[in-house]
Amino acid sequence: MRILLVEDDLLLGEGIQDGLIDAGFVVDWFQDGEAGRTALQTEHSFDLVVLDIAMPRLDGLSLLAWIRRNLGDLPVLLLTARDSIEDRIKGLDAGADDYLVKPFALGELIARLHALLRRAHGRSENSLTWHSIVLDPVHKTASKDGASLDLTAMEFKLLHLLMANYPHYLSRSQFDEKLYGWQGEIESNTLDVHLSHLRKKLGSEVIRNVRNLGWRLESN
Repeated sequence: MRILLVEDDLLLGEGIQDGLIDAGFVVDWFQDGEAGRTALQTEHSFDLVVLDIAMPRLDGLSLLAWIRRNLGDLPVLLLTARDSIEDRIKGLDAGADDYLVKPFALGELIARLHALLRRAHGRSENSLTWHSIVLDPVHKTASKDGASLDLTAMEFKLLHLLMANYPHYLSRSQFDEKLYGWQGEIESNTLDVHLSHLRKKLGSEVIRNVRNLGWRLESN
C-alpha cells in the first residue's frame, strides 16, 4: 500500500519512512503541508496519509480540511506533539481517522495503519482471501490450498495488490505507482517478469490479463 508521509522533522521523517518501507509500504515523504497537497493533487494512488500537525507553509489541520473537501474519505492519521485531550478532540473533529502522539513506537504506528486500511476496505481482519489463496500483509505470509507460498518480496506485493483490488483491473501505471511511488525509473519489462514468476507459483489460470485494461485475479 502507498503512504503519503508529511512530516517536517528530518530525523523523525527519515525514521518513519525507513520503518514503513521495511514493513512493506511504499512511502513518499514531503516536509511541508503545501508540498503534501501538491502531491495529492498530482497523484491519486495514495491509500493513506500520515500527517504532522505543526508544519511550515500549510499546517496539518488545514491540509486535513483540504483533503476532506477534495478527496473525501481518504484515511488520515495525525502525528503531533500536542497531547492534551482538547488537541486530540480538535484533530478528530477536523476529520482525522486516528491520532498518534509523539514520541511513539514505530510498531504502534504500523499497527494503526493496518487497522485504518482494514477499515477503509471494509474488513475486520488483516488476512485477505481469494478462493484457496490466503494472504496476511502484517505477518507477510501467503498460502494456497493450505500450503505456504514461497514468494519474493515483489511477488508478495503484487499478490497483495491483486487481492486488495479484486475484482478491478490494475493497469501497468497503477502497478508502478503503488509499487514504486516516486522512487525512480522502472525498466519497462520489470512488471511482466515479476508477474510471470508469480503466475508460475499460483497457476497460470489465476491471473488474467486483458489488453488496455491490465491485470486482475480471475473471476472463476
